[in-house]
Amino acid sequence: MQLDDILQRLSTVSDKDKAALVGEAYQATKGMMWLPNPGPQTDAYLSEADEVFYGGQAGGGKTDLEIGLALTAHTRSLLLRRTNKEASGLVERMAEIVGSRDGWSSQANTWRFPERLVDIGGVQLEEDKQKYKGTPHDLICFDEISDFTESQYTFIIGWNRAANPLQRCRIVGAGNPPTRPEGLWVIKRWAAWLDPQHPHPAQPGELRWYTTINGKDTEVDGPGPHTIEGEPTPITARSRTFIPAKLSDNPDLSATNYASVLAALPEELRLAYRDGRFDTSLRDDAFQTIPTAWIRAAQERWKPTPPVGVPMCAIGADVAQGGADRSVLAPRHDGWYAPLLVKDGVETPDGKTYAGFVIANRRNNARVIIDIGGGWGGDAFAHLRENQIDAVGYMGVKASLRRTVDNTLKFTNVRTETYWRFREALDPSQEGGSPIALPPDAELVSDLCAPTYEVTPNGIKVEPKEKVCDRLGRSTDKGDAVVMAWSDGIKGKNIEGGWARRNQAPKVVMRKK
Repeated sequence: MQLDDILQRLSTVSDKDKAALVGEAYQATKGMMWLPNPGPQTDAYLSEADEVFYGGQAGGGKTDLEIGLALTAHTRSLLLRRTNKEASGLVERMAEIVGSRDGWSSQANTWRFPERLVDIGGVQLEEDKQKYKGTPHDLICFDEISDFTESQYTFIIGWNRAANPLQRCRIVGAGNPPTRPEGLWVIKRWAAWLDPQHPHPAQPGELRWYTTINGKDTEVDGPGPHTIEGEPTPITARSRTFIPAKLSDNPDLSATNYASVLAALPEELRLAYRDGRFDTSLRDDAFQTIPTAWIRAAQERWKPTPPVGVPMCAIGADVAQGGADRSVLAPRHDGWYAPLLVKDGVETPDGKTYAGFVIANRRNNARVIIDIGGGWGGDAFAHLRENQIDAVGYMGVKASLRRTVDNTLKFTNVRTETYWRFREALDPSQEGGSPIALPPDAELVSDLCAPTYEVTPNGIKVEPKEKVCDRLGRSTDKGDAVVMAWSDGIKGKNIEGGWARRNQAPKVVMRKK
């Protein structure tokens, strides 16, 4: 029975019986340090999901839910914020709820209670996730979850366990819609609730079940156990849910002037924090290379099939041979991009295997633009050329001799040129509008939004890939494949007479250097 149903039934109870029920409730909760607010906070507290994302609007009582669970329902908890300085805010709020600092050790970052232990900390650097390796916690909470990288989250939750089989284990992520590209992985992980383009949307509080199949996070039908190829024993899936939180659900803040504070925020922050919008909340960096709105618009133009009569013109190929990174192909039909093709690095362990991946998906003699920077794609490039495949090597660190479309600024290297050319192609103000149509993919949005740029004496310089990957906690393989596919191969604007005359050997107009 839902709490709302219980409250509705209570409204019909006599005053005498209601007073008796209140007395019983007080007796049942005597000695408890914390109780959830009626509504979504209680729904999240009682949810049976292994992973709960509780959030949306600012002020919905997210931090209090985490602290309350640690104080009342779990024996060893881990409460995390991204930085140690931010984590101190968790300590302050817990002291307010508990009423003292008794049991708190600032040296150990641990709060000890007679029957409970609460660890509080930060994960400021990517490698800081290693601090929590091997220490079991039956409750792990990520406060402002979109501030963490996906790899930090997935690594740390690996130790969500308890020695006592009767102790429930769970993960809670609390936060607002991500306002930076680094946080878009949250929408991907809870896509059934947060992505409006998800094919099978889930309702708030509904349980969905997930496990890893062939290295990929996959939704399955129920908890199982599931027999999965390559696994020695059947696998039990873990459940997830999303429960939206609103300021009005939190009586501690809703009666204050906090709503007016949220209303005064800049638009993109107001959409995230006041309105809890996950679809339009991303805030652009002042020097973001590609504006988020342009990428969103390109996804809105996308259709499931390529334009009639337009062949596959190019394939951007980002190579991974073994390791944790992925191999990605981005097939392009003029400005329309097919859904990206992805394999884990272990599935393409050598150049020959990767070349086979390309050949199996190549059509219409499309040119292959393959990343050979750092030597990773060199072997695959050689195999493609040996098989008479039209392939060109891409090296982002090489110097560029080209300029921006208005001929005013130079590029410091090929990577900068490639990203900036793609930015120019996405620009909606160009004559006829942008020709680019991108498939719906939250990770692709993150990859393309993440790089920043600076203007140096030698020209525009886009942020090095290594720095972007450090911030995201993963490789930008999807974004790189997409921009590489635009960097070479036939484009409709370069064909005299357009695609309609392609079968009549149209003249290709080469761009000027």
